[in-house]
Amino acid sequence: MNPLKKLSDFGQAPWLDDIRRGLIESGELDKLIEEDGLRGITSNPSIFQKAIADSDEYDGAIRELAQGGKDTEEIYFELATKDIRDAADRFRPLYDDNSGERGFVSLEVSPHLAHDAQGTVEEARQLWKMLDRPNVFIKVPGTKEGLEAITQLIGEGISVNVTLLFGLPRYREVAEAYIEGLERRLEGGESVDGIASVASFFLSRIDVLVDGKLDQIAEASPEDADTAKALRGEVAIASAKQAYQIYKEVFESERFKSLSEKGAKPQRLLWASTSVKDDAYEDVKYVEALIGPETVNTLPMETLEAYRDHGQPEARLEDDVDEAKRTLDKLGDLGIDIDEVTQQLEDEGVQKFVKPFDSLMETIASKRNEVLETA
Repeated sequence: MNPLKKLSDFGQAPWLDDIRRGLIESGELDKLIEEDGLRGITSNPSIFQKAIADSDEYDGAIRELAQGGKDTEEIYFELATKDIRDAADRFRPLYDDNSGERGFVSLEVSPHLAHDAQGTVEEARQLWKMLDRPNVFIKVPGTKEGLEAITQLIGEGISVNVTLLFGLPRYREVAEAYIEGLERRLEGGESVDGIASVASFFLSRIDVLVDGKLDQIAEASPEDADTAKALRGEVAIASAKQAYQIYKEVFESERFKSLSEKGAKPQRLLWASTSVKDDAYEDVKYVEALIGPETVNTLPMETLEAYRDHGQPEARLEDDVDEAKRTLDKLGDLGIDIDEVTQQLEDEGVQKFVKPFDSLMETIASKRNEVLETA
């Protein structure tokens, strides 16, 4: 059996970390849904930058929108929301057949709003209205300011994909923000039925940063070299396994049980940044180790194809949980503060989305100006 389709046997939903117009219109997305068991799609500024800048698939639409008087940002949102709506429509039968638990597509607010709670809420409302589909998520960065936005949006009935999560303390805060939003909604006399959320926990970027620090320690401190080398490539998965324990604690609590009885769904964990950045690691490293119930793994196309080819799905998410905790403790023994590391990754992650977003705006502006100059 196709290893991707078999993931569902263990309660995990594979999503694609990519979107482009040709994928949808060519029928390739339908094939992925049918043959590979694809259960959702995520997008981000980097993905849209690559899709729009590196192809001519959007040139006709940009021309039409520019001639219609749309400015650069309006053109972007028109392009992005059309792709998201069309993809959501392809997934809609899955959503309907699975009680609203599968078949989601995500669109992110501007990364420039990562530290602006009110701006995030306002843009999320606008995108939610433009998309007008029940099976979409509005992506909100899991920054300190994002916590307030998450609670507000969930309270308004807007489903949220919380992105750029790296640290365990912040993940716990995000889960609490989601629950608080549900509670506010019920207190206001509104239903929580149909509201969904995922928390996107990023993986490979953790190992990239920590591995570099471990290499420095191994070189500078011979007495710590063996420990440092043994920890290479282990921290992201250890963090994810601990995050899942937090998930169980929060969503099996009496507090959430009372919400569940009123129709609330848990905020599932989503494993993101799952392509390996070190050639020494197995290409499906961040898939195999983290298969478990009520989780999502979002895969770039290269990783998806690799897993289809040689994945070995088994439920491993709760294997060696105590060892995962010891791995994180050993980091502290070596002088690496994992909370400082994850805060650095969050800060850098925001900038890594700002840069392609700005490049995307420049690309659209350039194509728009060409249209207007030749009109």
